[in-house]
Amino acid sequence: MNNKLTRRQWLRRGSAAAALAITPHSLPSLMGPPAPKAHNDTVNGFVRLSANENPYGPSKAAREAMLGAFDEACRYPYAGAGGDLAKLIAEKEGVTPEHIVIGCGSGEILRMAGVTYGLNGGEIVAADPAYLGLTRYAETFGAYTHKVPLDEYMVHDLDAMYERISPHVKLVFICNPNNPTGTSVDPAKLRDFATSASNKAVMFIDEAYIELMDDMAANTMTDLVKKDLNVIVSRTFSKIFGMAGQRIGYAITRPDIAKRIQEYRMGMPNVVGLRGAMASLNDTEFQAYSRKMIAEGRQYVYDLCDELGFSYTPSTTNFVFFHTGKPIQALQKAMQKENVLIGRPFPPYLDWCRISIGTRENMEAFGTALRKVMV
Repeated sequence: MNNKLTRRQWLRRGSAAAALAITPHSLPSLMGPPAPKAHNDTVNGFVRLSANENPYGPSKAAREAMLGAFDEACRYPYAGAGGDLAKLIAEKEGVTPEHIVIGCGSGEILRMAGVTYGLNGGEIVAADPAYLGLTRYAETFGAYTHKVPLDEYMVHDLDAMYERISPHVKLVFICNPNNPTGTSVDPAKLRDFATSASNKAVMFIDEAYIELMDDMAANTMTDLVKKDLNVIVSRTFSKIFGMAGQRIGYAITRPDIAKRIQEYRMGMPNVVGLRGAMASLNDTEFQAYSRKMIAEGRQYVYDLCDELGFSYTPSTTNFVFFHTGKPIQALQKAMQKENVLIGRPFPPYLDWCRISIGTRENMEAFGTALRKVMV
């Protein structure tokens, strides 16, 4: 390919935004944190960098909203807070509240769709590796997953995925940006793919990390929902908003699809979390702060990998996937002895490590431990 980076150069390259980011060792951030200092630097004595959590949230505005919601906690959420959040999201996305499905995290949205389209031997096409919340759950109900390997750049191979869409395939799953690789698909290519594929099966696009991208508007596929295509877009308040413990997520999809997947609802979001989510959605200052601090953390990992000679994928998320050449289970055990928890194995990349972005102190503890165990 002319005028293109080699695979190794591409893997070692950070995104443009990350390359310009201030490192954790530079001068203090010009922006003060809109939330109190993170109190969860460690969990049970461990620096937990294994679950892609955002330690900077919830924001101050979200915390205040959650405290104010306790008087409402005696009420079920479907008639109040749940409907209010759906209306707020619908207004921001330019759709009706009937286009919105609120779930207990986007994980519940994934599982609802997995059951809906996986029952009775339904087949699913998904990249491998990608987030398994939907496919694993669907498989427990008899679904079959066509696992399509990522391309040489660890990006979804859309052409190969399209070839796997047979008449038996009911759902095509895209995690964009992808977990665990942190890579994202060119939006024009993804839009063309989703438009064509939605004529054959329902497209499910998991956008859990999309708010962390520099240009969310260019990368989201919600415009396809507005065109009444067979598309489901899911998002979560667990990542940029730092509300993983509150379990609030949502889907944007055509009203008839929304009605269908809600038949398999398993839980009900809590009032306190719903009110916090509403405040978070409007808190653009915290979103900018969270995005900035995570970009700094990514750059720290890039610099560390360069120092140690490790390849890595350019990430647009709150984690980095890098190649250590050491079996991940052995590395997990070694890092745990240093009180640092890292990501699980992601076959077939069994000597790659996924590390979540934590606080500056978290990342420095990770760097110290990694240097020690890789000697």
